[in-house]
Amino acid sequence: MAAENSGTLAVLIDGDNASPKIVVGLMAEIANCGTASVKRIYGDWTGPNLKGWKECLLEYSIQPIQQFAYTTGKNATDGAMIIDAMDLLYTGRFSGFCIISSDSDFARLAARIREQCVTVYGFGGRKTPRSFITACNKFVYFDVLNAQAAEVDEAAAPAQKTTVQAKPTATKAPSKKAGLDKATRDMLTKAITATSDQDGRANLAEVGGHLVKQAPDFKPRKYGFPKLKDLVRSSGIVDVEHAPNNPKTILVRLKKA
Repeated sequence: MAAENSGTLAVLIDGDNASPKIVVGLMAEIANCGTASVKRIYGDWTGPNLKGWKECLLEYSIQPIQQFAYTTGKNATDGAMIIDAMDLLYTGRFSGFCIISSDSDFARLAARIREQCVTVYGFGGRKTPRSFITACNKFVYFDVLNAQAAEVDEAAAPAQKTTVQAKPTATKAPSKKAGLDKATRDMLTKAITATSDQDGRANLAEVGGHLVKQAPDFKPRKYGFPKLKDLVRSSGIVDVEHAPNNPKTILVRLKKA
């Protein structure tokens, strides 16, 4: 069903406890909850552990916060996240906080934020302690974030091969129209899922709005398509139809595997 929460969010990522492989699914899920006006990731950027995250920072406008690991066995990252979270909480500007970590140290932080009647969205691995999970209003496991998109991507494989072979019309960038990459199909899948009704149908205009929330620079022309409907048709994972009561309204639905 369509997301109803359009509040302002603060996103705080524990770089020591989260893999960059989740970033596409993570940002899509956060877009379901509201608009992330603050996005920060904490860790020791002088070491090799965060190398994968460095490639994601510019793409998703995530601000890196440096925390030197001066003492072995002491996690300075957690302390910095907690201090920043409380500073942001006291501004009163946020309706929700997204805490991305599998560390139990954030259980008390989540509980404290909720005491201020602010929603807490937690994201972590299966090893996340129960204390942190139950302290959040909603908790999502890392392996769930991209599960649905992966299933749809697998089901769409034959259609994608056809799309690659076909030469779409009305384009000046055929190389881009040769087929959407997996990350873009994942974004499209999550946007349709987030804005669809009980029958799985979503208004194409609402899908476009959700895509922009996931990636502010999203435009069909970026992929070589004049309009969004042309892009979704080429994806191979979507059925397109017109609303019975209004032919000008375009509805889309994910194809079943």
